[in-house]
Amino acid sequence: MESTLKEQIPAGGVEDVYGEDCATEDQCITPWTIAVSSGYNLLRDPRYNKGLAFTERERDAHYLRGLLPPVVSTQELQEKKLMQSIRQYDLPLHKYVAMMELEERNERLFYKLLIDNVEELLPIVYTPTVGEACQKYGSLFKRPQGLYISLKEKGRILEVLKNWPERSIQVIVVTDGERILGLGDLGCQGMGIPVGKLALYTALGGVRPSACLPITIDVGTNNEKLLNDEFYIGLRQNRATGQEYYDFLHEFMSAVKQNYGEKILIQFEDFANHNAFELLAKYRTTHLVFNDDIQGTASVVLAGLIASLKLLGGALCDHTFLFLGAGEAGTGIAELIALEISKKTNTPVEETRRKIWLVDSKGLIVSGRKGTLQAFKKPWAHEHEPVNNLLDAVKAVKPSVLIGTSGVGRTFTKEVVEAMASMNERPLIMALSNPTSQAECTAEEAYTWSEGRAVFASGSPFPSFEYNEKLYFPGQANNCYIFPGFGFGLVMSGTIRVHDDMLLAASEALAAQVTDEHYAKGMIYPPFADIRKISAHIAARVAAKAYELGVATRLPRPADLVKYAESCMYTPNYRSYR
Repeated sequence: MESTLKEQIPAGGVEDVYGEDCATEDQCITPWTIAVSSGYNLLRDPRYNKGLAFTERERDAHYLRGLLPPVVSTQELQEKKLMQSIRQYDLPLHKYVAMMELEERNERLFYKLLIDNVEELLPIVYTPTVGEACQKYGSLFKRPQGLYISLKEKGRILEVLKNWPERSIQVIVVTDGERILGLGDLGCQGMGIPVGKLALYTALGGVRPSACLPITIDVGTNNEKLLNDEFYIGLRQNRATGQEYYDFLHEFMSAVKQNYGEKILIQFEDFANHNAFELLAKYRTTHLVFNDDIQGTASVVLAGLIASLKLLGGALCDHTFLFLGAGEAGTGIAELIALEISKKTNTPVEETRRKIWLVDSKGLIVSGRKGTLQAFKKPWAHEHEPVNNLLDAVKAVKPSVLIGTSGVGRTFTKEVVEAMASMNERPLIMALSNPTSQAECTAEEAYTWSEGRAVFASGSPFPSFEYNEKLYFPGQANNCYIFPGFGFGLVMSGTIRVHDDMLLAASEALAAQVTDEHYAKGMIYPPFADIRKISAHIAARVAAKAYELGVATRLPRPADLVKYAESCMYTPNYRSYR
């Protein structure tokens, strides 16, 4: 009997009951998982793992004896050790990889580090470092951090969504990778952007990590370098366009709503201009959608403009605005400025747009070009003779505010900045393109060329700069000020549609957080160290506007929305286990 039983057990390894060790590569085996009542799996679950911070009682209760060294640490000591380790890396990309590995190992410790060291780590987990990470995402890829939905899944997107283990999703950030920061088409490797944005939704806005879902829509890439890269992780084909593209996106939007309901926030991220405007216009009346490149950028820049009036003088309607760049960011900012002036002066938005001029790659956008302009540029085509370059446009329009959203570095030349300074006592110069290498000018250039009179803000961070024995602190018009608090406000109030008035409310809430102490340093944005408090105030103002407009579903309305926002925020401190 015994010998018969032995003959039935396949050879290959000790107790190889399923014959996995002796199976050849072309034989199918079943990927069995056996859950053993020990703490080994607990140590490998990033949501619950505390590493050396498990207490003596927890080690006994959860079978961790012997699986950890005897010392019991604190979360604060773990944080100190990891920050020391991360600071030893010279390259930002290595710091990024270390942070991502920490997130995969110990979720709460990752967020603790990010929240407590936000000014130091924000450029690591997001722009500018995330741009380089996306370029190398194929080589860095170790384990999936979200859902990849490719054309292979056409007709089955709902089924794919159900593969995600979490059910109570509140925020989805989705990209198709066609216009990643200022780096262009990175295809499937754009996943770094939704992953990074959602890490900030949690760290800066307080949305629970388990309620966040990063998604990359893979419809191919036109980037030849990636198509020929052996490590590329996406579809090896040119991008689907036209009806095929929009049908696929429509299936995705319908599936998301069917699976997660009316209150799921879908944030579009880094889509190409033509698709970004089309998708936002198409779904804003049927879904809770938000485009950070169009609306988030607009809201954070408007906040800086409102705050800067303390330094520039006058009201918003007294200023003239000139943009270099007429894509989704530039036109989105311009429209929100026009809307804010319209609300404040009770003037039709068609009139307030006349204070705002845009320059694209062909020069100043004027009415004589209307026949060849894309639809989203036409509202900005004002009566004026043609002007071919930015310097001549500055001289012709005489703006008090110069805003760069071109994605092209070093386009605010010495002559341009000097022209702005010659016309204005305090010119406002916003070089917003990311990453740092694509900024239209540096903080040092803006301060030096304007003889210290410019008020300056950029998209990526610049260090403080001393000029004529005075220290200047550049502002960072970073979307991170707006979208985490904005999205959290929508989630906590159960809002079902985004309205432009909510964006204005978010801008005004952010501007209100700039104090006299900040103004004294030339700052038009509050420091990132206060971002959780700032996000709570933004969330409260956005939620208040949603209740006012009748699109909030979480009833009754809390009496104190700021306190309610703070009470709802995720905190990364370790929990005690029974």
